[in-house]
Amino acid sequence: MSAPGIIVAAHKSGAGKTTVTLALLAALKRRGRRVHPAKTGPDYIDPVFHERAAGRGSINLDSWAMPPGLLDALMADVSADADIAVIEASWGCSTGLPVRPGRSGATADLAARFGLPVILVIDVTSQAQSAAALLRGFATHDPAVQIAGVILNRVASERHARLIAPAIEALRIPVLGMLPRDKTVALPKRHLGLVQAGEHDDLEARFDALADLAETHLDLEAISALARPPLLQGEPVSGRLPPPGLRIAVAEDAAFTFLYPHLVQGWRAQGATLVPFSPLADEGPASDCDACWLPGGYPELHAGRLAAATRSKTTLAAFAQTRPVHGECGGYMVLGQGLVDGDGTRHAMTGLLGHATSFADRKLHLGYREARLLEPCALGGAGASVRGHEFHYARVIEEGNDAPLATLADGEGNTLGHAGARRGPVTGTFFHAIAAA
Repeated sequence: MSAPGIIVAAHKSGAGKTTVTLALLAALKRRGRRVHPAKTGPDYIDPVFHERAAGRGSINLDSWAMPPGLLDALMADVSADADIAVIEASWGCSTGLPVRPGRSGATADLAARFGLPVILVIDVTSQAQSAAALLRGFATHDPAVQIAGVILNRVASERHARLIAPAIEALRIPVLGMLPRDKTVALPKRHLGLVQAGEHDDLEARFDALADLAETHLDLEAISALARPPLLQGEPVSGRLPPPGLRIAVAEDAAFTFLYPHLVQGWRAQGATLVPFSPLADEGPASDCDACWLPGGYPELHAGRLAAATRSKTTLAAFAQTRPVHGECGGYMVLGQGLVDGDGTRHAMTGLLGHATSFADRKLHLGYREARLLEPCALGGAGASVRGHEFHYARVIEEGNDAPLATLADGEGNTLGHAGARRGPVTGTFFHAIAAA
């Protein structure tokens, strides 16, 4: 029996849905509920906060990058062995690409596919009755999406609430809570999103405060009562990426944190074992591994320590003589000749690929990507297509002379040219892989 679920979405980014989601997770856990979290779209950071708040691992669900069968399998995992599933949306509820219906990347795709009710979070800063007009629009925009309730965030005062409530009540959409403006519950941010969960020494206290906020200002019983079991289509599972080896050395520390849980789950399901090591602790990949994976993260914040980790670099170079090494985004930067940090200082990286990158002159690269592999590598065979995304501010300042790894297209199929690099068994790209196309 699948656990019932809800989706916490919003009308725009920054409306407070992460705060509301974490408050719900912490409060439901405090009440003894087995709550399983998830996140729509490509996001590494929020799911770790989910896991810490709920005491259960969170997973990503992405309608553009993941084939339907993989979505069904992951949704079944989310709703298994739990009392309720709470899924946090990305961006605005209906924000996606103008592509094939149901595969746009919008949270609305998942709400429609699985028949899950949506609780819309509206930031009512600088508005009153117009919040009802906004809510009416979302309630009628897509007949396949049920807006089951609304939570008003950043309510300035009781008078502010009195101005808004009657207009929304006329829509017969229940108001499930009104959260006051409270900067003390906001989590600090940096260039790729929230400061990561592992960097907070007061996270449990923050979750206690969020649970108190939910108990005081949200109708937890009404929210739980709205949840519905997901409608699973039962399509054959496809799209799992093959593991790059049976024993995979995975860089894991403050510089390398971006590894999707569903990717790890899929590798393990296919018989692989992951063996962590820390380049920041001057560790290299274990000699009994047959592949090495350098995830993304924040190498630009730790470039000096990575440059000084000579034993780690030497061990990795020896490993790469005979076995595949792949770097994604931050891992790709570390595989290059050098990395210029935010202060403009250049640090020597591993030199296993010929490019160099800079974080000093930032440029945002953001969006879905489909890669067609030019040669066999850690992501798959030659000609295979892999879907994923880019999200980084670094840029390549020296191209190097390595062969390209793949040809790249954006989420709408527009060609972006060659991407990444390959030198023998060493490969890397700014592209984060999510699933096989």
